[in-house]
Amino acid sequence: MDVPTWGLVIETTVGMGERKHVEATVVAHVTGSREEALAELERRARSYAPSHPLSPRRSRLLRQGDGFLLVVDGAWQSFVTRFTVAELLVDSAAPAPEPEPEPEPEPVVDTAARDADGVPVRPTWLGRADLP
Repeated sequence: MDVPTWGLVIETTVGMGERKHVEATVVAHVTGSREEALAELERRARSYAPSHPLSPRRSRLLRQGDGFLLVVDGAWQSFVTRFTVAELLVDSAAPAPEPEPEPEPEPVVDTAARDADGVPVRPTWLGRADLP
């Protein structure tokens, strides 16, 4: 059975005022159980330091079904960062699997009798059934 791979996704508010919008990034992959992926995601959520607001007044980390929600209140606006774990089904940029290594050929042990100069007394091709 294949072990699933989970994407750790962070969606965060960027920009200010009317230019404020959300951007999503897959920050890591975890191969294993969903619980292992959620544990890694929680570790990242707890240590995450958003770039906005510049002067945070209050920060709240909330658990939800597939992840966490970080709400940071600034002097003028609130900023939200969503941390989600999602199973990776397809990755168009995944590296190709490593090919199976070719087995090493067995070394040929030369047991032929040799004359004083090291030349085989009987040629190795003599008597081979696979030659015409």
